[in-house]
Amino acid sequence: MRERLATGIVQVMATHSPLSARLAEEAGFDAVWASGFELSALYGVPDASLLSFSQHLEMTRAIAERVSIPVVADLDTGHGNALNVRHVVRQYDRAGAGAVVLEDKTFPKATSLLPGARHELIGTAEFQGKLAAALDARSSDRLLVIGRTEALIAGLGLEEALARGRAYAEAGADLILVHSKRPEPDEIVAFAERWDRPTPLAIVPTAYPSLDLTRIAELRTIRMVIYGNHAIRASVAAMRDAFATIRADGGLARADRTVAPLEEILRLQGMDEHRAAERRYLTDQGEP
Repeated sequence: MRERLATGIVQVMATHSPLSARLAEEAGFDAVWASGFELSALYGVPDASLLSFSQHLEMTRAIAERVSIPVVADLDTGHGNALNVRHVVRQYDRAGAGAVVLEDKTFPKATSLLPGARHELIGTAEFQGKLAAALDARSSDRLLVIGRTEALIAGLGLEEALARGRAYAEAGADLILVHSKRPEPDEIVAFAERWDRPTPLAIVPTAYPSLDLTRIAELRTIRMVIYGNHAIRASVAAMRDAFATIRADGGLARADRTVAPLEEILRLQGMDEHRAAERRYLTDQGEP
């Protein structure tokens, strides 16, 4: 991940399963985002700290096993205080994550872009302690620790966001993720233009899709872009269309022409490698 950051802007696609992660890798993304929002949606529950630590950890482990690009794990608030964070980060390090993201909200959190939600932040010093615990917990600096401030989401203004970002950089975070819910990128652009630390920035432009890579590159301080929830949204749209077509037609003929061929699913499952292993390792079962 450090090598990728040194050579250009790292583009990270959200995933909620090993299958979606493989598709992201094949599409050419630099890394995948093990998204708390997407996995919560997959389980059919709100992104409000309802998904368990073990559920997210095991999905992250499964994703890391099926792709060769780094996995950025969305740890929300870290499941508790700094001591919880220390335990959690050790587990994700062992699971093969390339980076972990911690945010400065209180537990339980509300998803950032939910209209009318309450967004309460913990104190800056407390979050610095969480970042210190995360940094000490990793087995090596191969694992990046990303500090995320929700100050703009909480409506605390640009000055507070910058102050928190600087404090988190001083605590040792490898990147600072700053988030905004405005439909225009003015807050993020202002933050990036005033950012005066060597620590690079990460953004999630879900709410302000007009901010493209050309403009991001011009800002120079942003080195990671996370496309935060388009995998689950694309999946829902495609499944809804297919289900409606089958119900309307009373059969599969028309829907079968628009969904992925069965052979493509078998390929994504790694069936060719599996069959090759069968031929190599399974001898005649009738032999003693």
